[in-house]
Amino acid sequence: MRNKKACIVLVMVLILSVWSLGTALSADKPIKWKAQALWSSAELSYKTFVDFCKRVKVLTNGRLEITPYPAGAIVPTFEGLDALQNNVLQAIHTWPGYFAGKEPAFAAISDMVAAYSEPWQKDAWMYYKGGWEMLNALYKPYNAITVGWMFWGTESMVSTKPIRRMEDYKGLKMRVPQGMTAMLFQKLGASVVVLPGGEVYSALDKGVIDTADWASVSMNNRMGFYQIAKYTNYPGFHSMPLGDFTVNMDEWNKLPSDIKQILKTACREWCWDSRERIAVDDTRVLGELGKKGVHVLKWSHEDLFRVRAVAMQVWDEYAKKSPMAKKVIDSQKAWLRELGLIK
Repeated sequence: MRNKKACIVLVMVLILSVWSLGTALSADKPIKWKAQALWSSAELSYKTFVDFCKRVKVLTNGRLEITPYPAGAIVPTFEGLDALQNNVLQAIHTWPGYFAGKEPAFAAISDMVAAYSEPWQKDAWMYYKGGWEMLNALYKPYNAITVGWMFWGTESMVSTKPIRRMEDYKGLKMRVPQGMTAMLFQKLGASVVVLPGGEVYSALDKGVIDTADWASVSMNNRMGFYQIAKYTNYPGFHSMPLGDFTVNMDEWNKLPSDIKQILKTACREWCWDSRERIAVDDTRVLGELGKKGVHVLKWSHEDLFRVRAVAMQVWDEYAKKSPMAKKVIDSQKAWLRELGLIK
């Protein structure tokens, strides 16, 4: 009888041990996400995103593994939000303005053209003036939540002709993206041409366009634009875009609270790591452009304010596209007044 009871106890102990071991192994199993970026693998901004993903793995002791993919590796860039909603991707690093066709406010929050002078100004609006909450309100219908974002600095245009003031845009053929940027340069008298980034080099070379809005000085240099276009403006004035890190809401809700906080904190580090590394690269390229015969043109504060005055007309026109676009633009205008950038 005693032997029988001892056997029963032993079996129960073994069952509990196996169950405990299985639970421990299950708890130690890493959470794995796929995250597609908006950059090609050659861009420094993609490399900072890769470093962010590596950092998250270390900070979470391997509990969260984010595998990064360059633009288009899994789905076309413009389909990133649909892939996130359907959990094909668990996260995206994107420019939210790509989804302006779903809601115009995505563009207004991504880059309110000719508004900000420094990245910290836009970053402060996102954190402390309601921008983050508004972006998440835009993503909510798509079962998505933004955890953080990054900047690559004010964008600088390349041109085959000197552009020293806003009147110099009149009559130029200019590559721009659709939306607020196109609206601004049309008002300045440019003939707007919408082209994918991959066609800009050829268009400059063949004279299809005279100038192009693309990215920062170092990014433009990697694209080879300065081999043809011998003028650039620096610092830039027209564009302060952000790239967000947005997650499928169901996947986010599965995370322990400490990993959620780690992600938010890691995003803040990634933001300034990206901005500063790209700024260092911009500075290096600026030092080399003169040897390539490229003229760097710096606009006066007066001319910058004149462009911003025209941009304000674009903001007001764009605000009519949806109630949420108006809310986003009105909020940023209020902050810009506090900063003294507009009256």
